[in-house]
Amino acid sequence: MSERIIHPMARVADLLGLLLTLHNSFGGVSDIYKVEEELEVDLDDFMPIVYAAAAMGFVTVGDGMISITDKGLEFIKGNIEKRKELLRESLTGVEPFKTAVELKSFTVKQLQDELERKGFPDYSGPGGEYDLEIILTEWGVYSKLLRKEGDVYRVVQT
Repeated sequence: MSERIIHPMARVADLLGLLLTLHNSFGGVSDIYKVEEELEVDLDDFMPIVYAAAAMGFVTVGDGMISITDKGLEFIKGNIEKRKELLRESLTGVEPFKTAVELKSFTVKQLQDELERKGFPDYSGPGGEYDLEIILTEWGVYSKLLRKEGDVYRVVQT
């Protein structure tokens, strides 16, 4: 299994699609490649969301199989506010949000530098700042874990 991170290619909508497909089309458990085929995505595009979903506890993965967890079921059955609450709680244990919570207030560059110091290269490189900004907004601001004020992100709740 990959590190406990949200990969730059993983999106909230992908998480919902994965969980709904796994639940509705496969009864909650399936060969991982069958789910990938059902979603009609390339494996390279599929695995980042699988790793993120597993890191946040929405699915378990092992021996080529993927299973939705009780938390994953709660997510898909919940209303928007419940989904945001579950995301908010889950994000605090995965990068880049674990470090964001430690910093409490930061710019994208400050967070990027801290992640690099900790040995997380996923957000470095030419597009790293942009990728990190997208992740912070799409996952962090959406879930109400973060609030953006100008160029500064602030942790709202932990």
